[in-house]
Amino acid sequence: MKELYLTGTMKINSQGNLEIGGMDTVDLARKFGTPLWIIDEEGFRRNCRNIKKAFSLYGDSQVLYASKTLATMAIYRIVEQEGLGLDVVSGGELYTALKAGFPMQKVYFHGNNKSREELRMAICAGVARIVVDNFYELELLNQLCTEENCQQEILLRVTPGVEAHTHEYIQTGQIDSKFGFTLSDGQAMEGVKKALSMPGIKLVGLHCHIGSQIFAMQSFQYTSSIMMDFWAEIKRTSGCQLEELNLGGGLGIYYVAGDEPRKAEEWAKAVMPVVQEKARQHGLKVPRIIVEPGRAIAGPAGLTLYTLGSSKEVKGIRKYVAVDGGMTDNPRPALYAAKYQALLANKAEEKPVETVSIAGKCCESGDMLIWDLELPWVEAGDILAVLATGAYNYSMSSNYNRLPRPAMVLVKQGQADLIIKRENYEDLLRNDLIPERLERD
Repeated sequence: MKELYLTGTMKINSQGNLEIGGMDTVDLARKFGTPLWIIDEEGFRRNCRNIKKAFSLYGDSQVLYASKTLATMAIYRIVEQEGLGLDVVSGGELYTALKAGFPMQKVYFHGNNKSREELRMAICAGVARIVVDNFYELELLNQLCTEENCQQEILLRVTPGVEAHTHEYIQTGQIDSKFGFTLSDGQAMEGVKKALSMPGIKLVGLHCHIGSQIFAMQSFQYTSSIMMDFWAEIKRTSGCQLEELNLGGGLGIYYVAGDEPRKAEEWAKAVMPVVQEKARQHGLKVPRIIVEPGRAIAGPAGLTLYTLGSSKEVKGIRKYVAVDGGMTDNPRPALYAAKYQALLANKAEEKPVETVSIAGKCCESGDMLIWDLELPWVEAGDILAVLATGAYNYSMSSNYNRLPRPAMVLVKQGQADLIIKRENYEDLLRNDLIPERLERD
């Protein structure tokens, strides 16, 4: 199976089964059931360390884990232990961080429509920075800080106008975007001036993010150059010397053949020299650089196990094989045609002999996980392992068709620990209510 792109501690063991974290995945499926999300702790930690080390070689920097990728209390604890900060985008993610005991002085709060309650929660929790996305939020935050008799340090999110080569739904740096203050029409400079005039706010830096699943390092280089030029313009026009430049995340990972992931060192090398040279040209102090990887940390460290069930062959066209999960535990293929690599965990050494398409169990024709996958002869009861599912699968999961969400286990050196309990039918009804007028006589 040379074509497999196994990462972290994944390997094929002596029984011919897929192994991760020193655990046979067939045994994990038997013990915890399927569908099952698995996170390789060593792989996750290694990804954290590689990115942190790559940027630290160039001076003052901070890596924040983009928690929208995968947000659980156990994951937050690992992130803290690895010395990373945290990027949160909602009150729910912030609350998870608080419950996990994550240090608030290393938390940055993002989002394009933060509510009054979320902003107050962030202020009172003592988050390090709030990344302000628009004029409405600027006014609201200043008002809340005045009421709380405090001053909140912020970054201003800027839309630099860079269109990264990625799926349109995960592009965020182009001009036509719901995020940030647009640079090209003067909105960003207007936002800077407004922020500098507000007593409840202290502007300490800028933020941008051009998208996700990016392989072209030139996109990061170009963005860094644009942001540093704007940085210098702010100093010239206002006299304000900002401190931090947050360049977001977006580093791509391997999903299928054709993907060409770049190393953390290449990412750092693409942006840091540009920032340093631009600072020299403009006669400015080099800012503290912040990056926010998420997929690049969690994605390769995860896999999902399914049990194969029914099959259907459309003669001369296609053979469908269904699994016991689907778009409820991984909506990405249905949302934007995301592609994945997979293998039969219990037949990992056997050669492919047939081409099948993997269907989910939801009552939707669009619930297809993988089209035209080459596998050994498939049988009901086989265990399918879909690779690189650590990013966004749990975060975007749902109870569509009233399907309970799967469990998640963290594996390391032959030990497996449950970090998300499997939902049951009672969990599905937890928030249901029947009004009195509907009660039976």
